[in-house]
Amino acid sequence: MERELTAEEQQELANLRKIIAKAMADGVLTEAERLQITTAMRADGQITYEELELVRQLCKKVAAGDLQTEP
Repeated sequence: MERELTAEEQQELANLRKIIAKAMADGVLTEAERLQITTAMRADGQITYEELELVRQLCKKVAAGDLQTEP
């Protein structure tokens, strides 16, 4: 059974979406951006399914070659 996200979790998810969108904007995911994403996910001490799903989608873009990683 899925539970509703709290207002705080929804805000954190929106923040993570913004960070990921900014990271993807130039087509290159840098080490600093990866760290920023990880830090945002861990900020409240728990990682939600929705946060994991956003990162999974990001990883799929890297795997597909749609997003490069910093050498």
